[in-house]
Amino acid sequence: MHGYSDDKAKLERRMKRIEGQVRGIAKMIEDERYCIDVLTQISAVNSALENVALELLDDHLGHCVADAVKGGGSNADEKIEEATQAIRRLVRS
Repeated sequence: MHGYSDDKAKLERRMKRIEGQVRGIAKMIEDERYCIDVLTQISAVNSALENVALELLDDHLGHCVADAVKGGGSNADEKIEEATQAIRRLVRS
């Protein structure tokens, strides 16, 4: 079971909303809408995705990593390294 299992329905709704926003941006481009308006919507989608990523990271740290640390050993080290790499990717994006 993954750390986000309790929030799965909420995350699915948020992703559907983001999917709709992306389709809306494609339509804006198709309709040749003003560049700044398109960029504003792209910024909103990026922010929404970042928020989903941070929620997943929080769940991962609170569930998967915490459980592995309690168990100790190499699995704990692996989970910590995984989380560190995920944080690095998020910070770079």
